[in-house]
Formats: sequence, structure tokens, C-alpha cells
Amino acid sequence: MKAGVRALGIAESYRGSTSTLAGAVVRASRVADGFVFGRCTVGGSDATAAVVDMVERLDRDDVRYLLLSGIALAWFNVVDLRRLHEETGLPVVSVTYEASPGLESAIREAFDDPDTVADRLATYDRQPARRRLTVNDETVYVRSVGIEDEAANDVVRSFTPEGGRPEPLRVARLAASAADDFDRSSI
Repeated sequence: MKAGVRALGIAESYRGSTSTLAGAVVRASRVADGFVFGRCTVGGSDATAAVVDMVERLDRDDVRYLLLSGIALAWFNVVDLRRLHEETGLPVVSVTYEASPGLESAIREAFDDPDTVADRLATYDRQPARRRLTVNDETVYVRSVGIEDEAANDVVRSFTPEGGRPEPLRVARLAASAADDFDRSSI
């Protein structure tokens, strides 16, 4: 992949009732090239809209890929990867770092309201299946929309110079945590 290709990585940090979302534009050469921030509700259903809003506010035509750290942000605020792709026009790649049997039983246990459970499960069930990917001798799990599986695997590998976390997601996670700490300290 050419060194100047850019990906927007979205990660979160949360403490309390809102989650701080950070987006980091990072080039394949590992140069950070821009940031955007947003919020979503812990336990809510607004994460997809928050990410779409972040992409729109960033307003960068040079971003080629949207990477997301997981699909269940802020305590099961399930992100609809298909909707992200439709509304942003970007190929979307979600990366997680642990094997799991899926979120269905956890969502059922987390919420008492049957409508809330049904809504989250409907969004979750619409998402593509996770697939295992080895990156730098580490295992990650990838879902992708708007891009072929092998191309998505190449994106993850190209943006992961070491370890298993793609650089746009690593930088976004650091930015989200710092912004969350700053926000909490200024209250």
C-alpha cells in the first residue's frame, strides 16, 4: 500500500454516561494527519449516528478507509457497519482483539426491556460475520463492509506496523482516553 494512503480510525473511552469517541486520520506511513471527536451515550443506540457525524465533520476526501475498534461501543451501543458504509461511502473495517462466542447472550443479559434487546440484536444480526486474521503473529477478528475480505485483510495488515492493533485505531484510542481525561478534569 502506498505510504500516503489514509485511514480514519475510530476508538472510544468512557467513564460515566457518555463515551468520548476519537477519530484519527493516519497515513499508511504511520503519520497522524488529523483528528475528530464525538460522543455517544453509554447504553444508548446513537453510536452509528455519532460516527457518521464525525466523518462528515472531518470532511476529508483523502480518507480511503474507515476502521472501527469493535462494533459494540459504550456498553452495547451497537454500530451498524452497513449503515456506516452507506452513509459515508467508505469501506468499513471493524477490528476486535479477543475471541468470543458473540454478543447475543451478553446483550440479553445487559438489558431488561424486550424492545431494547430486540433493537440491538437486529442491528447486531445485520452485521457481517467476524473472521480470524493473523497480523504480526497476533490474532485479530475482522468484519468488513464495502470491501472484499482479502482487501480488508490487506488494509489491516498495512496499517499495523507492529503488534495486532492497526495504527489508526491505536492513535484514536490514545486520543479518546486523553480527551476523556481532559474533559473529566475540567468539570
